[in-house]
Amino acid sequence: MTVRALFPGTFDPIHYGHIDIANRATRLFDEVVVAVYDRPLKSLLFNPEERIELVQFAFRDQPKITVVGYSGLTVKFCRTIGAHVLVRGLRVFSDFEYEFRMALANHRLAPEIESISLITDEEHTFLSSTTVREIAALDGDVSSMVPPHVDKALKRRFHELGEGQQIVPATSIRD
Repeated sequence: MTVRALFPGTFDPIHYGHIDIANRATRLFDEVVVAVYDRPLKSLLFNPEERIELVQFAFRDQPKITVVGYSGLTVKFCRTIGAHVLVRGLRVFSDFEYEFRMALANHRLAPEIESISLITDEEHTFLSSTTVREIAALDGDVSSMVPPHVDKALKRRFHELGEGQQIVPATSIRD
């Protein structure tokens, strides 16, 4: 039996912490579907198509990873694609409470889908998309946090927004 896992997120933008979790998930599962959520309850820097493109490029050389966009309830999407596992990353202790509640809610909605949380590599514990966006918005160096193509996309986006434009902070504690 092939075990397909879903790694959902907004990936606004994708960073090395996300990439680490997805790549490590490929060691546990036959296929990992990285699913880019289109309508989170937070402000986004990149539209869904741009985020999907950035994520696809990040995994272009990883044959066990497929990148797709999705909307709606995550567990419904799992069922649609035949995923049996939801993969999430844990960075800090506060992530655990959020992920624990989400895993319980998802189990209530879809008891046949298991949730698994992978603890991020120590070097990525500080990383979040919000942190990356805030540093990039202030013209800080994020090259150690994101792949080169994402760094270029961030610079281009903030150049398009122009100086003096305020980035709206995310309303979520998780990215």
